[in-house]
Amino acid sequence: MSDFIGKTLIETITKYKGHHIAFWAIYHFAWWSIYTGSIWGVLETFEQPYSIVKYLGYVIFQAFAVYFCLYVLIPRYLEKRQYLIFVGLLTLTIIVTSICISTNYYISGWIAGKSTYELFNIHPASFVTIFKQNAFPSSVAAMTLGMSIKLAKNWQESQKRQQILEKEKLETELKFLKSQFNPHFLFNTINSIFVLIDKNTEMASESLVKFSGLLRYQLYECNTSTIPLEKELSYIASFMELESLRQNENFNLETVFPQTLDKDLVIAPFILIPFIENAFKHLSEDKKLKKWIRLTINVLGNELIFNLTNSANYDVRDYQLNEKMYGGLGLKNVQRRLDILYPDNFTLLISKDEDAYAVQLKLNLQVKPDVQLKRITA
Repeated sequence: MSDFIGKTLIETITKYKGHHIAFWAIYHFAWWSIYTGSIWGVLETFEQPYSIVKYLGYVIFQAFAVYFCLYVLIPRYLEKRQYLIFVGLLTLTIIVTSICISTNYYISGWIAGKSTYELFNIHPASFVTIFKQNAFPSSVAAMTLGMSIKLAKNWQESQKRQQILEKEKLETELKFLKSQFNPHFLFNTINSIFVLIDKNTEMASESLVKFSGLLRYQLYECNTSTIPLEKELSYIASFMELESLRQNENFNLETVFPQTLDKDLVIAPFILIPFIENAFKHLSEDKKLKKWIRLTINVLGNELIFNLTNSANYDVRDYQLNEKMYGGLGLKNVQRRLDILYPDNFTLLISKDEDAYAVQLKLNLQVKPDVQLKRITA
């Protein structure tokens, strides 16, 4: 029973971040003990209410300031390289925290019914002395400690993510080497072009050019971690046109692509293709039924908005969405790749109704870094 209670208590503390409170309480107790030179002396002062108020002032105000810095200032300004704003707001946070702590000294003195300066032996007797000698140095130390822990943790997570990313890249490259093109897609496309040669020589010629472009793109142009968005969208358009060749007259394809694109926007190669492969895969095999695919891609600033819907296969429309989706990669693998390549920078919604499947992906794109070439003079 005692083990169960202890386990439950630990889980509750962890869930509500109670260990953070314990950390700051122990931190201030340790520094107070070092300052006075006696642990027992500090414990004895806790018998006085004013000492508890003073102690809690340090714990609460500094903990609040540190977490404000970690979860507001760092994500909004430091990580976005707005250094001057970050330093200014950080300095302001420390000053405000120190003022709050210094004011709390007077509340402690009021509780004790004595002069604050006599109670805490402050010379010269002024608010500035409390601020400069006690509150401000302590706040700077607490903020430095909190930021050091947070930045070290972020660095470890970044290193871990980089290792996972490198492993994922190797695994992806191996998959592409083993099946550079879906053999089924190759066969169908070549067969469709062969049929077109007798019916429409001009269309067959254009299709062959697009097909060779797809091969060149996949074999030679997408061996880096990111590629220009413009090239990826061009690949998608050609891919969909070639896939459409094997559909009959009951098939309708509607696509909307951005009219203009920022040439500096880049995207991970083949991050969108699994959804499109899946759309063609789930079209009905019944040639008498109306089939359709609608794709709309918009770019607003650095955000790509990908909307894809397709008619449901009436033979499998009652299947669950997570059953072998996305061309064998599986929904979990697509989600995992997005998690690794675009952590906290995408939203993915997949839904279905009686007659259609729908995918919406919002992706915050990266910008290609500027490369400046220096002229070498003799």
